[in-house]
Amino acid sequence: MSHAPTSRSVVFRPFPAAMFCIGVLIAIVLPGRPAGADEPPGKQHPPNRLAAETSPYLLQHARNPVDWYPWGDEAFAKAKAENKPIFLSVGYSSCHWCHVMERESFEDVEIAKYLNEHFVCIKVDREERPDVDAIYMQAVQLLTQRGGWPMSVFMTTDAKPFYGGSYFPARDGDREGAPGFLSLIQAIQTAWERDHDQILASGDQMTDALQKQMDLASVLPAAEPSLGLVTRVGQRLAEEYDAEHGGFGFVENQSNRPKFPEPSNLFYLLHRATDESLDEPVRDQALAMLTRTLDKMAAGGIQDHLGGGFHRYSVDRFWLIPHFEKMLYDNGQLASVYARAFALTGNPEYRWVVEDLLAWSSREMLSPEGGFYSAIDADSEGEEGAFYRWTKDDLKAFAADPNYARFAATYHLDGEPNFEGEYFVPQTDEPLAAIAEPLNSDAAALRETLAPLRSKMLAARAKRTAPITDTKILTSWNGLMIRGYADAGRLLDQPEYVEVAKRAATFVLKSLRQPDGTLFRTYSAGQAKLNGYVDDYAFFVDGLIAIHEATGEPQWLDAARTLTDIQIAQFWDEKRDGFYFTSQDHQSLIARAKDPVDSAIPSGNSVAAENLLYLDEHIESPTQYRDYAQRTIANVAGLLKRSPTSAPRAAVSMAKILAETKP
Repeated sequence: MSHAPTSRSVVFRPFPAAMFCIGVLIAIVLPGRPAGADEPPGKQHPPNRLAAETSPYLLQHARNPVDWYPWGDEAFAKAKAENKPIFLSVGYSSCHWCHVMERESFEDVEIAKYLNEHFVCIKVDREERPDVDAIYMQAVQLLTQRGGWPMSVFMTTDAKPFYGGSYFPARDGDREGAPGFLSLIQAIQTAWERDHDQILASGDQMTDALQKQMDLASVLPAAEPSLGLVTRVGQRLAEEYDAEHGGFGFVENQSNRPKFPEPSNLFYLLHRATDESLDEPVRDQALAMLTRTLDKMAAGGIQDHLGGGFHRYSVDRFWLIPHFEKMLYDNGQLASVYARAFALTGNPEYRWVVEDLLAWSSREMLSPEGGFYSAIDADSEGEEGAFYRWTKDDLKAFAADPNYARFAATYHLDGEPNFEGEYFVPQTDEPLAAIAEPLNSDAAALRETLAPLRSKMLAARAKRTAPITDTKILTSWNGLMIRGYADAGRLLDQPEYVEVAKRAATFVLKSLRQPDGTLFRTYSAGQAKLNGYVDDYAFFVDGLIAIHEATGEPQWLDAARTLTDIQIAQFWDEKRDGFYFTSQDHQSLIARAKDPVDSAIPSGNSVAAENLLYLDEHIESPTQYRDYAQRTIANVAGLLKRSPTSAPRAAVSMAKILAETKP
């Protein structure tokens, strides 16, 4: 894998064939491999402009020899004044291949010198600036038919992209089949000087294509909301469902294709499994797909069986070996999904998943102020997964424990290594109930037997060099985790979880609001900054609503209503309905999108529709919330018609609206 893959998303690819012209041009002038000039490791460079930023990811690059600029007017003014192309690098703190490219290229003195002389270099944290990331990721996908991070984009002085990709090795020959980054930037510089007008024309064409692609009204067919569209989501999920291993989007003969949790699909299945208006076989099918997926995820290595919580995705069809980073947004959603599944089925193993997940997040992700950190890296000591894996020698330290044989058999630590030929990643492959049955035991007794050894191994693991935690606090992701805690507290009858949710919500309301009541996007190092996006409003309001559901306390509903009113005023598309991703007060970029796709993170439009329906139901005075919800969902109907599984959470709101409007 040459880059961190994205989860399944909808990409509309038709664009002028001339978009490829710069790629062809660069291939023609690409030189052979130059001699390297790597600098001795460990040398510290003077801080660049990123040293004044608060993002942990940007600060990781603050002593690169590359003269990085943050995204802003200063960088673009310099590019225009000196007529230099812009190199935009986008990543995030827990991205493995972002670290690789930094070590290989951005710490390389020869490469840095060339970049500094011929380009203006901008570094962006995609989690702080998802608007920038979305636009230029779409450009990379249009150019290459794929995407991922680190994202590398070359732009004109007007921020118009003309070439891009994801990870590049430092030099030709470093990785088979991939051009070297130094050769690439030399070729682009040659093209910039030799064929400047052609590059500008290509940038104009790409920008025009991007604007059309991101204006969904111009590329999607119109459609009326209908129960047929809702049903098609379930039918398509059934077609994509992996009946053997759970999850969606697998290919039978490609066992190493990554598989993501995709919580939005699971929320849809929860709704279908509990919708009494559906025939029993339909509900049963939804429940079977849901529980099989939850069982296999909980049993696989994608769950951290020692520390709790889920890694971002599995690198295989079987959920066995994860990409080891842990993201707040995944775990917030999965806490809610497993809590709801426990309430639906009574399966105690779902309850344990929630308890372990929230124990981890309270221990490792909760800031002293009460907000939640963003992510934990996949890497430590320069290697992916080093913190989580075990060698045979590591395991010998526990062999004297009287329960070790049972523990090793349960978590597959007694056979051949299951990771990279020499390491073990604990996993059970099946629910504890199935493991306990031939032992004439049950899941609860087996879990209790194994608990002391789990604690010992967790304590031993804690002594290792831990991966870096991205300590920035994002409003939107906190909303997802607040929902997870509030749902868990309500459905597991654990009021202490609700108290954690309330404390986090109070922190956001106090520390991530501007004087006019609008939301900031991010908080780090004691400083809140950047205007909030629609996700920040929608997800945080959803968290406030979850607390109201759990407590009935009116102040949370009042806060949700106030922020929703601001969201409508700042983000609503008066011409064609739905919510833009950026507000009226955001910096103007080369395109403005709505982002209706429910991917690893749900769409702000989908969650906003759910919020509006809840507010309409629970506020006594007349409101227009239901009308806004209907118009938001109608705006997504064309997307559901074209790609049924692209917006499953929107389909849930569509079903609710249609059910309530039946005569």
